Amino acid sequence: MTKLLFKATITAVSTVLGLVLPAAALEIGSFNVSTTDKDLREALMQASLTVAAADDAETTPRGALAAANADYARLVRTLYALGYYSGVVTIKLDGREAASIPTFNLPAQINQATVSVDPGPLFSLGVAQIAPLAPGDSPPEDFRAGRPARSTVLQETVDSGVKGWREAGHAKVALSEQSVTANHSQNTLSVRLGLTPGPRVTFGRLVQTNDSAVRSAKIARIAGFPEGTVFSPEELETVAKRLRRTGAFSSVSLTEAETLRPGDVMDVNLALVDEKPRRFGFGAEISSFEGVTLSSYWMHRNLFGGAERLRIDGEISGIGSQTGGIDYSLAGRLNSPAFFGTDNDGFVYGSISDEEEENYDLQQVRIGGGASRIFSDHLQAEAALELRYVNTFDDFYGERDFFFLNLPVSATLDHRDDVLNPTTGYYIKAEAMPFVRLDDSDVGLRFFADGRIFRSVGEAKKLVFAGRLQIGSTLGPDLADLPPDFLFYSGGGGTVRGQPYQSLGVDLGGGTLSGGKSFVGVSGEVRASITDSIGIVGFVDAGMISADTLFAEAGDWHAGAGVGLRYNTGIGPIRLDVAAPVGGDTGDGVQFYVGIGQSF
Repeated sequence: MTKLLFKATITAVSTVLGLVLPAAALEIGSFNVSTTDKDLREALMQASLTVAAADDAETTPRGALAAANADYARLVRTLYALGYYSGVVTIKLDGREAASIPTFNLPAQINQATVSVDPGPLFSLGVAQIAPLAPGDSPPEDFRAGRPARSTVLQETVDSGVKGWREAGHAKVALSEQSVTANHSQNTLSVRLGLTPGPRVTFGRLVQTNDSAVRSAKIARIAGFPEGTVFSPEELETVAKRLRRTGAFSSVSLTEAETLRPGDVMDVNLALVDEKPRRFGFGAEISSFEGVTLSSYWMHRNLFGGAERLRIDGEISGIGSQTGGIDYSLAGRLNSPAFFGTDNDGFVYGSISDEEEENYDLQQVRIGGGASRIFSDHLQAEAALELRYVNTFDDFYGERDFFFLNLPVSATLDHRDDVLNPTTGYYIKAEAMPFVRLDDSDVGLRFFADGRIFRSVGEAKKLVFAGRLQIGSTLGPDLADLPPDFLFYSGGGGTVRGQPYQSLGVDLGGGTLSGGKSFVGVSGEVRASITDSIGIVGFVDAGMISADTLFAEAGDWHAGAGVGLRYNTGIGPIRLDVAAPVGGDTGDGVQFYVGIGQSF
């Protein structure tokens, strides 16, 4: 009696434990591909949901079986994509063919999967024909007799043929014939494709299909829809880009009408989803010498119902700075898209600021207005007319007042792959500002250019080389007749890290440092990604300040170098740089910099 009771107790405990212990995760026993082609094997493993389920530690029989059953088609499609049309795929779960396991009578547990693929011979193209093609168009190079018969090449050929006709204005081109024959005795695939171009189409009306908080008339003006011109996919994409870049819409969808109107005219339907009108944000940067900088902005994307964008920026800097006091600034800008016609925006702006630097105090008020032009996805320019009042004080010149009429003009060419974390491409911004002093007779020109270039190594872009060149000069009045913000200093974040902020200028004597009339800054960085989130940086910066116009006389140089750490947040890296002087006599010790985004 005692033995029976003991046995029953053990059985009960085992049953309970079986209910609470986690099921074993699916494992891949083997993944065999009858080939020496490593790329083929890798492609099959990448496509396999069974492998993915094992990597994700799948524990349910239903999940394991679903992955295996889906793999039959996925692996065959992968074989077709690479030119194998007589392959055999076998997938077993705990020794049973997955396709034979009924979904209504699953085993209690599936522990191991084995995958076996016999790709068979590689097929080549026998007959390879597509017709007719648009004038001047030709099929892809890989769509030739004797080339591997990859299904991806067939799709690329169709897409290329359709694209050619659409670019020629035939919006309704269609694939009307498709003959694909496999010859397994000769391992060839014969392909005959036929296209029906249809008529040459003209753009009709842009039809807005839903309501928006932005006025319909303004939407049409922003879009610049080319009604009455020959159909062009590029023009259609340009219309969508114009609407998206206003920031007023979270979604822009253009749909071609299914049928043509008389005269081969095609309307296009426009569906919009409004973006939330208001947005705010903030930022912070920390420097061991310059202190803390706090910034914030508030923005309205559709102020008057015409997609007008009002943005107000505020900044407090120099908190805890080792030199100078706390600086304040407040700025606002109102931008109206398509104010002077499509791609030509109008804007007005104003700002006030109060700066307490080590070498000077400055209060400033600016108001202005102008226009900007977007020439392409990469090139834009703007020009404005501006009034600027400046009150400044320093120990050498005392208190001075300036009243300027300025004509700031700028152009930006941006070919970076990412604004906050670029790895390839280049960026150039040039600014020129002719100015007239209204309370005097001085006239002059201030010029500044910033060029950056980025090169990555390898497809993964784990190693990036970045370079920067800054050049600025002010022509016209003498130093004594220019306010500090028309001049140039070097040192600190943005110019030479490792050197104290604005530590290089023109020595006026008596311990007073003025800005120079010319500046050259050079920076180089090597950025290496350690993981997807963490990267390290090595950098060198150098800067030159001259008391005269650029290249008129040699100036003084200083330099800094250091290392940095980057943590990628998904919206841009958090930056920590540590630097020290390596040239010049403007500073010593170590400087720290913390911010968001790469240094340039």
